[in-house]
Amino acid sequence: MKMPTPDAAVIVRRQEIVQALRAIVPGEGVIVDEAEMRAYESDGLTAYRQMPFIVVLPSTTEQVSAILRYCSENGVRVVPRGAGTSLSGGALPLADAVLLGLGKFNRVLEVDYANRCARVQPGVTNLGITDAVAAEGFYYAPDPSSQIACSIGGNVAENSGGVHCLKYGLTTNNLLGVEMVLVNGDVIRLGGKHLDSEGYDLLGVMTGSEGLLGVVTEVTVRILKRPATQRALLLGFPTSEDGGECVARIIGAGIIPGGLEMMDRPAIHAAEAFVRAGYPLDVESLLICELDGPEAEVDHLIAEVETIARSCGAVSIRVSESEEERLSFWAGRKAAFPAVGRISPDYYCMDGTIPRKQLPHVLRRMAELSGKYGLRVANVFHAGDGNLHPLILYDANQPGELEAAEAFGADILRLCVEVGGVLTGEHGVGVEKRDLMEVQFEKADLDQQQRLKCAFDPEGLLNPGKVFPTLHRCAELGRMHVHKGRTAFPDIPRF
Repeated sequence: MKMPTPDAAVIVRRQEIVQALRAIVPGEGVIVDEAEMRAYESDGLTAYRQMPFIVVLPSTTEQVSAILRYCSENGVRVVPRGAGTSLSGGALPLADAVLLGLGKFNRVLEVDYANRCARVQPGVTNLGITDAVAAEGFYYAPDPSSQIACSIGGNVAENSGGVHCLKYGLTTNNLLGVEMVLVNGDVIRLGGKHLDSEGYDLLGVMTGSEGLLGVVTEVTVRILKRPATQRALLLGFPTSEDGGECVARIIGAGIIPGGLEMMDRPAIHAAEAFVRAGYPLDVESLLICELDGPEAEVDHLIAEVETIARSCGAVSIRVSESEEERLSFWAGRKAAFPAVGRISPDYYCMDGTIPRKQLPHVLRRMAELSGKYGLRVANVFHAGDGNLHPLILYDANQPGELEAAEAFGADILRLCVEVGGVLTGEHGVGVEKRDLMEVQFEKADLDQQQRLKCAFDPEGLLNPGKVFPTLHRCAELGRMHVHKGRTAFPDIPRF
């Protein structure tokens, strides 16, 4: 995938930029050695790699502000990076850009149980928030499979989800406020401990903005009390279509599980060999359905789900009888991605979202595409909210297989849009889906999105080359369209 070419003027001034950054972040906070920068050459989308121009690792908001102010005044591009677990190339470096890593922002600043929230730095891991509040019976609901490593700042950038987001929402539903630094160095706060704010929903704009609008240096999240009872069911089906139909019927019955996940045969076998969770190996699809709440309610819902599963042809039904057993059910699902890495030299993890009722149709079409491209696919996804994560298995050492995997993945995403879905659910656009944006959006939609970016980043210095298939200078986009003597959409305020 072609990225922007280095700017010769910036390359000539490299040493000058390094000296300026070292004046802001002394000691070992600026990395220029090629061997040391190698760790930053890609994110979780390892098919694409690019050596950074310079890496800088600030540890305070003041340093981030000074870095962005310097880069803004001198026309230097900046790529923000969290833990580097992005699967869409959102943190892929540029050859002429400073890579700004936030790994040193790793402290829990405050836990406010009375207001049920926590204030943390963006480098705190997703699971780290739950660990910080678990002793008091609280937790942070969004739980991506990479939660042991992914950072909360990255979760904000990509609007990450997880296996329990069907009932409790994605990052945007659990985010209360952020402190962020604009490209000119200004530090602002959006939201706070309160539940809602007047005026423009700028917090919503920042969530999922993929580092294009500013750099988050503090996050306030909602924490929840642990449910009184949590139990999970393993439901095995003879076909993937049967499993998909069961998902639709559970939701159609008005039951909202805490989590509702689906795996197909290749993923089941890989996860069971890796974790030994006790998954049935004689089924084509497996649902993990977790129900939570008061004990009496959970017992009633388990009976309801069992009845629905049998009506859909379930050949295996198992209900967790202990907390250890419930956690073992989830251990296999959360380890599915690394488990698949044991059965294939490489895999390409996709992310698209479809209406739930389309699950059986989409699974059939993916099987057909697998035959077309001659590549296996293992399906692991958030079935309850229609967020698919097909894992396309390939070998990068075999000529043409990476290109076939990319084409296969692009066809899956086109299929998602075709059936009424969208290109991404939680992984973001990055560089992976950038050139498919026109499949989902008209030119007017993309122009409007770029006008929003221009309001925050008029020179296009933050994470350029990501999300938008065609870049325009802000002056080319002009003002909002005028309709009957007034703007159809008010100008986005500049800070």
